[in-house]
Amino acid sequence: MGKNFMHLKYVLITIASQAGGAAGTAVDMSLFPLDTIKTRLQASEGFWKAGGFRGVYKGLGAAAAGSAPGAALFFSIYETIKIEAEPLVSDRLAPLVHMVAASVGETGACLIRVPTENVKQNLQAGRYNTNAEALRTIWKQEGVMGFYKGFLSTVFREIPFSFLQFPMYEAAKAFWAQEQGRPVSPLQAAACGSVAGAVAAAVTTPLDVIKTRLILEKDMQGRKYHGIVDVFRRVVAEEGPMTLFAGVAPRVMWITIGGFVYFGAYEEVRRLLSPVFPPPHPHFPDASASGKVGIL
Repeated sequence: MGKNFMHLKYVLITIASQAGGAAGTAVDMSLFPLDTIKTRLQASEGFWKAGGFRGVYKGLGAAAAGSAPGAALFFSIYETIKIEAEPLVSDRLAPLVHMVAASVGETGACLIRVPTENVKQNLQAGRYNTNAEALRTIWKQEGVMGFYKGFLSTVFREIPFSFLQFPMYEAAKAFWAQEQGRPVSPLQAAACGSVAGAVAAAVTTPLDVIKTRLILEKDMQGRKYHGIVDVFRRVVAEEGPMTLFAGVAPRVMWITIGGFVYFGAYEEVRRLLSPVFPPPHPHFPDASASGKVGIL
């Protein structure tokens, strides 16, 4: 039974990783123009000087390079922690498990996302014209650490976002499943993810603005930013507190639609992949048959 359980855990994590990678790619490719508009609204030089509506697919290659491995790594970590920790706690503490799992997963995924985010956002804001130029210039001027500008601010954004989104997502799925007496469908899970993402996106927009400013590095006068506190202080003092909500509309729209695509694709790919990795024993339940909602 021990070997069977270990095999099932491997199966679940493998499915989570591949489904997460597919979901991340689906979102990043389909909604990229909204992400570009959001970045330009948050740039210190302003929307029009950063490019306006021109070239809204600039940086798509960088986003594509990081989306699948970043999402796959996130879901691998997230599901591993859930599978290991959920049996050890009461149902009352399940949201805490989801918060911790999502936060650790996001931190790990940032190791992949932040370098591609640096290239992508600098292209979106018109600082470079091609991926090759961005890669070459950042490497020449700052070395490998240049690709990790904004790492802490990205983690600082992702953890509160995950604290809000994933417990809401899991709770909504559990409530819906209990009401209808069966696990939620991929379409229903997509709706849960969409609503949870919209709320989390709106609340964490100031953290997203700070992250963008640190990655783009300079204010409208060409002065460098020096950390999260410096960005916050200068933006509020020089541009007003409402600037911290720059890009909130496309960000919420992007993550609302993206949450639907992301979680819908994740759940659907997981459903399609489940027969490829059958449970190790006919009497050992798979994830879809489990009475525990949200095991994946």
